[in-house]
Amino acid sequence: MTPTPRPPGGPDPRTTVVVITHNRRDDLLHTLGRLAELPERPPVTVVDNASRDGTAAAVRACHPWVRLLTPGRNLGALGRNLAARYVTTPYLAFCDDDSWWEPGSLAGAADLLDAHERLVSVTARIVAHPHPDSPGAWARHRGRPYEDPVVAELRRSPLPAPRWLPGPALGSFLAAATVLRTDAFRAAGGFSPRLVLGGEEELLAADLAAEGWWLVYADHLTIHHRASPHRDATLRRRHGIRNTLWFTWLRRPVPTALRRTALLVAAVPKDLVSVRAFADAARGLPWVLRERRTLPPEVEARLRLLEYSQVHSRARRYVG
Repeated sequence: MTPTPRPPGGPDPRTTVVVITHNRRDDLLHTLGRLAELPERPPVTVVDNASRDGTAAAVRACHPWVRLLTPGRNLGALGRNLAARYVTTPYLAFCDDDSWWEPGSLAGAADLLDAHERLVSVTARIVAHPHPDSPGAWARHRGRPYEDPVVAELRRSPLPAPRWLPGPALGSFLAAATVLRTDAFRAAGGFSPRLVLGGEEELLAADLAAEGWWLVYADHLTIHHRASPHRDATLRRRHGIRNTLWFTWLRRPVPTALRRTALLVAAVPKDLVSVRAFADAARGLPWVLRERRTLPPEVEARLRLLEYSQVHSRARRYVG
């Protein structure tokens, strides 16, 4: 492996890129190579969640300019919390080990955050790329990039927004495509240690909104995503269903929580994975009831406006 030299020029003074990874060495090296080419020259922090495929050694050999954190266990999304402790820039940009920012988009997101003091997060347009290890997807899209289907939903967000907001208001964000204010992320406690990974953004986004922050989609900014097939999609679905239930029970009013639970029962596949997900959620009820705190009425009203699109979404389905 030939080391990649640190690009010349000073680092971007506003944004640090945070990447979490687990057993996807080759995908991560591809991403770091793309990040190294960015004109913003952002500092990059990688959290290796106890990979067993030589990830840490490869990062040290090929990208010695990267800050590498090795907690020794799989922290899931909490690896981002760990990385945020070391961030000294006002903004932090998340991306996964199979995604990378387009040149100029980090600077564009920082410009929006600089200009609007009540804006807490900027989510970019997602361009998907077929992964060479996914022959079906490669053939279906002929190896060409395409816009992720979720983008259309972000563009058409039904949420009302203040006139100053520089794009559609969002009720949540996609961690792998978002730049946030570092101080606000820390003040909110980062991602919940209860949720670990799988739809973990929803709870944090709601709590940020409850503090008076706004989240926005910016169509002129882009992140690229080459979805890795090297993942446990079944476990991700199980965690995603569980975390959706926990968020609903933690923050929504009782009638809404009951209705949303019933809708989820109807929507998920009728299989053992779903049964286990609901059982996982039920086991968490004691701490959920202890920590339950409903959202302010104005935030709850926004979430209700999103329910139709969530139920009928073609981009957000419980599969795997």
